[in-house]
Amino acid sequence: MPFPLVNSIASWFLKKRFHQIELFLKYPNEVQQELLSNLIDISKDTEVGKKYDFSSIKSYKTFAERVPISSYEDIQEDIERARKGEPNIFWPKPIKWFAKSSGTTNAKSKFIPVSMDSLEDCHYAASKDLLCMYLNNNEESQLFTGKSLRLGGSKELYKENGTAFGDLSAILIDNMPFWAEFSSTPSNKVSLLSEWETKMAAIVDETIEENVTSLAGVPSWMLVLLNDVLEKTGKNNIFDVWPNLEVYFHGGVSFNPYIEQYRAILPKKEFKYYEIYNASEGFFAIQDQNYSGDLLLMLDYGIFYEFIPMDTYGTKDEKVIPLSEVELNKNYAVIITTNAGLWRYKIGDTVRFVSISPYRIKVSGRTKHHINVFGEELIIENAEDALKKVCKRTQAEIKDYTAAPIFMEGKEKGAHEWLIEFKTPPKDINYFSELFDNALKSLNSDYEAKRYNNMTLNKPKINVARENLFYDWLKKNNKLGGQHKVPRLSNTRQYIDELLSLNS
Repeated sequence: MPFPLVNSIASWFLKKRFHQIELFLKYPNEVQQELLSNLIDISKDTEVGKKYDFSSIKSYKTFAERVPISSYEDIQEDIERARKGEPNIFWPKPIKWFAKSSGTTNAKSKFIPVSMDSLEDCHYAASKDLLCMYLNNNEESQLFTGKSLRLGGSKELYKENGTAFGDLSAILIDNMPFWAEFSSTPSNKVSLLSEWETKMAAIVDETIEENVTSLAGVPSWMLVLLNDVLEKTGKNNIFDVWPNLEVYFHGGVSFNPYIEQYRAILPKKEFKYYEIYNASEGFFAIQDQNYSGDLLLMLDYGIFYEFIPMDTYGTKDEKVIPLSEVELNKNYAVIITTNAGLWRYKIGDTVRFVSISPYRIKVSGRTKHHINVFGEELIIENAEDALKKVCKRTQAEIKDYTAAPIFMEGKEKGAHEWLIEFKTPPKDINYFSELFDNALKSLNSDYEAKRYNNMTLNKPKINVARENLFYDWLKKNNKLGGQHKVPRLSNTRQYIDELLSLNS
């Protein structure tokens, strides 16, 4: 299809869609309340709907009083029944797909229901919106003159009992209209290869001769792929391979630790980075402005949002609030009710609102991935902001890291132990450690209080990881691939002890 025609179609869709976006920007809470009412009405005759008498729920207050907050473990039995083909449990329409997800490198897998409604009205709708927002902000874009290089998960789809499960990316590719493959690379066949290292080599071979205009994938794994491309082609930077490349759509993990490495191999100031916030459970937010890390919360994808302030999370004083009650710059755990039958479900992420008109967020971490053994409440956002600051000061570059507590023993105070794999190590690791400690203090008052005069915490202990330590650990645990992430912060020493044992 010629570019002018594609561009005209995109422009038509853009104008039509922006009218709908303006509606939830202007009336966010009304849109969310109407969405909740529709989800409740549609599901009133399901097993869950009858259990909580959805037919008599007429307000958010009643919904919140009647339907409990749930974790995966709370609904696992119902999901297993649905996976075996039992219908009408938590959603009235058949659930044919389940996204296999661990979220971390835990061995235990989750199977998140994916309905046709969530595929069409959430995941695919968000992909279109992402392009719409990008094109709206970049009218001279030549995006459709080439192909998008997508880097998804590596799992095949496994079918049983009339249902299928696999990585979300595999489900999305499997259900994509046939013409969509023409605008993407690599082919579906290569995208769905299950063996990760074989797949990466095949992607390089298949894409280096293509006219790639955009990239899409998780930053850590995309960086591996781009470096493989440079090694294979012998080029100095990625623009020598794909001169028309103009944007990278990224999500899944924080971009902060990787940004300088991307700038080194993508050395054009005008090159764009667009962040997304999606998961197996749904597509939640999209960067809607050039050169901004703030994400617009999308309110009409069939997802109703609630939030738990992290200062009460997991306590007897835990409080759940709707979107209309959130405040700026507070950390919240995210609770969702969706058009795939998840009801008041804890997804395990934390966000911080940087704007409430419109509602824009930053992803600040995971409810389980922080260190709070000594009352320091250290979250991933603190860690990555501090590392970014210190790397800039010391000209260091980081590939991967993890951290865990050193527990108090007798009179010995506690501390945090860090294991960092550098691409470019600092000249003086002790100076790096001192700067890092001070940066954490400046970003987190609880950490600063616990570090005051070494009252509770001693200074952090930093170990330098050998080359490819984290990659080898993921491979050993059969966790290579776009959906798998290194756990950054932990309240236990499980991960760091395993890694330290391999660090030789």
